[in-house]
Amino acid sequence: MKQVIVKQGQVVVEEVPAPQASAGTVLVRVEYSCISAGTEISGVKGSGIPLWKKALQQPEKVKKVFDMVMSQGIEKTKSVVAGKLSSGNPTGYSAAGVIVECGEGVCDLKPGDYVACAGAQCAFHAEYISVPRNLVVKIPDSLDSDKASTVTLGAIAMQGVRRGSPTLGETFVVIGLGIIGQLTVQLLKANGCRVIGVEIDHNRIDLACQLGLDYGLHPEDGLDIEQVHRLTDGNGADGVIITAATLSDTVVSTAFKMCRRKGRVVLVGDVGLHLNRADFYQKELDFFISSSYGPGRYDENYEEKGLDYPIGYVRWTENRNMVEYLKLVSEGKIQVNLLIQKTYSIEQATEAYEALKSGQDRPMIVLLEYPREKLATSRKVYNLLAKGKVEGKIGVALAGAGGFAKGMHLPNIKSLSDYFHLKAIMSRTGHNAKAVASQFEAEYSTTDYQELLNDSNIDLIVIATRHNLHTNMALQALRAGKHVLVEKPLALSNEELVKIKNFYESLPTDKTAPVLLTGFNRRFSRYAQAMYQLTSGRTNPLMINYRMNAGHIPLNHWVHTEEGGGRNIGEACHIYDLFNFLTNSKVRDVQAQSIVPVTAYYSPSDNFVATVSYEDGSVATLTYTALGAKDYPKEQMEVFFDGKVLVMDDYKSLQAVGTKINSLQTKLSEKGQYEEVEILAKTIRSGGEWPIPLWQQVQAMEIAFEVEAKLRLKSNEIG
Repeated sequence: MKQVIVKQGQVVVEEVPAPQASAGTVLVRVEYSCISAGTEISGVKGSGIPLWKKALQQPEKVKKVFDMVMSQGIEKTKSVVAGKLSSGNPTGYSAAGVIVECGEGVCDLKPGDYVACAGAQCAFHAEYISVPRNLVVKIPDSLDSDKASTVTLGAIAMQGVRRGSPTLGETFVVIGLGIIGQLTVQLLKANGCRVIGVEIDHNRIDLACQLGLDYGLHPEDGLDIEQVHRLTDGNGADGVIITAATLSDTVVSTAFKMCRRKGRVVLVGDVGLHLNRADFYQKELDFFISSSYGPGRYDENYEEKGLDYPIGYVRWTENRNMVEYLKLVSEGKIQVNLLIQKTYSIEQATEAYEALKSGQDRPMIVLLEYPREKLATSRKVYNLLAKGKVEGKIGVALAGAGGFAKGMHLPNIKSLSDYFHLKAIMSRTGHNAKAVASQFEAEYSTTDYQELLNDSNIDLIVIATRHNLHTNMALQALRAGKHVLVEKPLALSNEELVKIKNFYESLPTDKTAPVLLTGFNRRFSRYAQAMYQLTSGRTNPLMINYRMNAGHIPLNHWVHTEEGGGRNIGEACHIYDLFNFLTNSKVRDVQAQSIVPVTAYYSPSDNFVATVSYEDGSVATLTYTALGAKDYPKEQMEVFFDGKVLVMDDYKSLQAVGTKINSLQTKLSEKGQYEEVEILAKTIRSGGEWPIPLWQQVQAMEIAFEVEAKLRLKSNEIG
């Protein structure tokens, strides 16, 4: 399908894989999408700013890149940065079209329904979009989809008006008569208000007057503050809504000065915010911020997971704002005909954006139009610059092209090109899949996992999706005869783990089992390998102390949700595998204790001590905490055995007391990710022993589940 992408200051139309309707979303064939002259043009310009200028403007991102260099090295950091620069960004956040597919859980909409869609994360300028249920509303029968495609702009204007709480007979000032300002004027008139508009463009004032504006003020007409007071019998405006966009602080100061005592100012636009206390203190003014489309915006539970706010407590959510805006347009109370001034086909998107950049003659609203006939929803796009598979190489595909995969797995696979040929990249979003495929020279990109399963030239699938998808995707690949490298955790529950075990137990004895490797990379690091060699000849059990200074992650982060499974299952399983590796023994007992933080900032399952006893007599203890300082090293391990002590510090150094070893020290933390992929390649080629025996992969997860059960029991006892 065709989609608009912004790259380094330019707008291009690219062919990318079409999305799918996942659970809680609908797949929409777009008929019209609306270009935001303010937000989107600003984004285009921002993408063209040189890196050094961006660094000066956003020093916090420079620090993030510097930290990445220190932890992963300059080459992998360069790869990540280059990928972001070359891939570009999708754009668009307001569209209308017809539903072609409903995902699981969407029961109140059906294919064939005409809908309007919002959301900068999904309502792109593209032939097909996949949109969460709460960002989709039905279009009234009497309303055409071109007008409905302005739904996001209307919801933004409506939320700004709601924040101002206008009442019948009040006088409001609207500063800035762009798209949002024009709609704001009409919404205020619908509320029975007198409206004064302030704008530097005479044409926009004239347009607003045609749409109901009572008074239009231009800088040439005299001081606008005095004009407002003159028009309000010397009292000042009841309220001011700022819909302008400027870096200047003057706009806010002017708005305050226009108000009567106890008046209110609502900020919708993007303006300078160095406030002058004298402007608002004496008149005791209220200053409100309007957050985009309304309540629910920027709340992942509302937008992505479909959890609505009860109408009895939140009357106007972003979805209900969208519905009401379309009703007002369909009833003729809001006029958008005069605002929609240009329509271009999707193929002319570059021309459309250029029209919005041009000075005084730029159109107010520009729409992109898409073919009305049902298009083939191709979810696979070939990379014409990629080389074909070479005989003898392992055909590999990546499922889940997130930050870790792009920064770690793909550079490692590229470095091991003697073993691997990158066949495909699969991602939930087509533009990301295509960009990553182009960067790493994969043969094709796709949004459909089934494409990877059906491809006979793919021997290995690397799964790097969110945790809750790991087990099912791994099983599908194994059943298709593919080898699998699945990022940890292998499973989120015992029930899922049993499915993995049952698969291998059910295989015929004469059938070669596909290799399964969970991404427990730490055992492959040079440090873990050296410790294993030093302890393998021991005469007594091991005493292992491991400390993970994990750092705080906000409790609303996906890692803590049902998608992630929590940090014990999602991350500590790494360390349980390392214990299994060093002891090479079956588990005898698992114990766990956690602290209960006084404040809700921390989770009890983020701060615990787990003790694992093994049948060979070894005892391993993990102290996992989010309480510590991030500047302190993340991981340390001590191993005591036979009068000797091994101390590993953050996978950067290994010291031994009581025995001599060759110096082992590296500048970067080396946690075995490269070695993990390399040994997997050798295993697939030779058909030798698995990099990690299945029983140890299963045992690592069983330890995690046992720890989790004890932590929950402890939490329930205290609660």
